[in-house]
Amino acid sequence: MDKFLVAYDTPDDRRRLRFATILDDYGDRVQFSVFEVTADEHSFKRLLARLEKVVEPAEDSVRIYPVCNACAQKVLRLGKQDPQPWWEPEVWVI
Repeated sequence: MDKFLVAYDTPDDRRRLRFATILDDYGDRVQFSVFEVTADEHSFKRLLARLEKVVEPAEDSVRIYPVCNACAQKVLRLGKQDPQPWWEPEVWVI
C-alpha cells in the first residue's frame, strides 16, 4: 500500500463537494481541502480516473504527492490530532 497527500482547490462549490466525496472514499481529511490517502495500485488508478472526470483544468488544481512510509512516520502534527495516524495499520481482532 502506498501513501499520498492529496490537495485540491477549485472556485466551484459543487466540484469542491465532489472532490471531497471522492477523496473521502479513499482516505482521511486532515485539512479542509487536504486528504491523506492509502491505496494499492488498483485503487489509486480508480481514484485518478474519478478525479479526472471532475476536474476542470482551466479552473481547478489537484495535487497528489507520494509519501514514503518512512516519511509518513516523521509527520509533525501540531494542534488538533486525529485519533490514529495514517501510518499505523488498523488492527482487527476477531
